[in-house]
Amino acid sequence: MCIKKGGVCSIRNYCLDPAGVVTAVDEPVATCPQRFLEGDLIYEWVGSTLLGTDKPLILSELPFLMGERGSDKKKPLAVGKIDKVLVNATTGTLNWCALEMQAVYFSGMKMENDFAVMRNWTGPGIPFPPVNRRPDFRSSGPKRLMPQLQIKVPTISRWGKKMAVIIDRTFWKSLGEMREIPEISNSEIIWFVVSFLESSGERFAINRHEIHSTTLSHAVEGLTGGTPVSLDHFEDEIRRRLEKS
Repeated sequence: MCIKKGGVCSIRNYCLDPAGVVTAVDEPVATCPQRFLEGDLIYEWVGSTLLGTDKPLILSELPFLMGERGSDKKKPLAVGKIDKVLVNATTGTLNWCALEMQAVYFSGMKMENDFAVMRNWTGPGIPFPPVNRRPDFRSSGPKRLMPQLQIKVPTISRWGKKMAVIIDRTFWKSLGEMREIPEISNSEIIWFVVSFLESSGERFAINRHEIHSTTLSHAVEGLTGGTPVSLDHFEDEIRRRLEKS
């Protein structure tokens, strides 16, 4: 269920042909983590892959980093939390993994522009989006997901546990190439990539797409998605800008 007033769980591209017909193209991009929770598929997938159970217990918002003591001078404040921890409660030992879900932020005008058109639309077909909007992969990857992994994965890895990351196929395709680890046991991060397939009633259903295993350092390479320019190239750009100023 949507938990945000005026929120949308996904966006996609639309095409307007010369005859005025609007057609949806490409796969939807998840813009809210709630979209990943359909049918508990991701919990079953991660649990069966990493914990040996397709019915793990789900714990939310576990304190991970503790800061200065609070105003009562007794309890330290939690300054960082792990979003989800999945636990196999059927084993004699405590068997768990961490889970991070990363949807894609979008840039552009607010959704209310579209809602205003939809409220009065009588058809036929569907209305063309009145304003521009696009997935912001750079804000979602290097600026949001990468710092989270850099903070959490080193400690989780030292504990001998795994970090599972849920993203959709479009987000994965936007990332740079990551060197993969053949065996999950040797990896630090396991990427569970979902796709959205058309189902009955013009809806989309979440689907298991593929799994990738990487180290943290290889993940940072992919999330950064670029190669540093040479010093000469950078300084040439400085001189060019100075000439214009």
